[in-house]
Amino acid sequence: MSGISIVLVVIVAFLAGMEGILDEFQFHQPLVACTLIGLVTGQAVPCIILGGTLQMIALGWANIGAAVAPDAALASVASAIILVSGGQGTAGVDTAIAVAVPLAVAGLFLTMIVRTISVAIVHQMDAAAEKANFGAIQMWQLIAIALQGCRIAIPAAALCVIPAQIVQNFLNSMPEWLTSGMSVGGGMVVAVGYAMVINMMATAEVWPFFAIGFCLAAISDLTLISLGAIALAFAFIYLRLSENAAAASAAGAGSGDPLGDILDDYE
Repeated sequence: MSGISIVLVVIVAFLAGMEGILDEFQFHQPLVACTLIGLVTGQAVPCIILGGTLQMIALGWANIGAAVAPDAALASVASAIILVSGGQGTAGVDTAIAVAVPLAVAGLFLTMIVRTISVAIVHQMDAAAEKANFGAIQMWQLIAIALQGCRIAIPAAALCVIPAQIVQNFLNSMPEWLTSGMSVGGGMVVAVGYAMVINMMATAEVWPFFAIGFCLAAISDLTLISLGAIALAFAFIYLRLSENAAAASAAGAGSGDPLGDILDDYE
């Protein structure tokens, strides 16, 4: 990896770390982070595949109360760097996915360290607020955000300086049974992440569309673009039916459930 590529990768990692808190441009999302790293390193295709697969896993990750989700930013950046350094192309995606999951859990330790430091920063901001020192408040705010970026940028820089030959030798030394097991395990993790999302959004109104999409996805002649167009058409149909149902409900007729009203008409 060239010096310019390393600098660009560290910048992407820094932005991904900040976005884990800011949530403004979504640089911390696996698909975005891996794609950007792929672009700056000239390995766009395998990194996009890696990012898309990791995105399916991360769909089920969410901070709930005091429970902090695994670190998707570190998992995305670190696994993409390992994939690029390994030089295996798309063949190394499965291994990178298997490595990403423990990295995401390990990232919680770095998150704990940064948030512990942030407690002291909050006290400094409180002291500045008592003196109406808005400049100091802004400075400490920027420092806290920069710490979040360094949380990902420093490990990324460390991975970049590791000679590519060492990474390649490590990946090539892995036995076939281990790489095959990682491939199977990575697929299972993707399925679990998607199942968690379905469990959160499963309603009587959504299940029919899920069943239709599941059947359409099995048709090999349909591309992702055509499936997206079909999904968009269903969305417009549902919105139109919802508007009609809302109007009927306001007029004193209908239940407010467009699909339920349609099914009732056939009874």
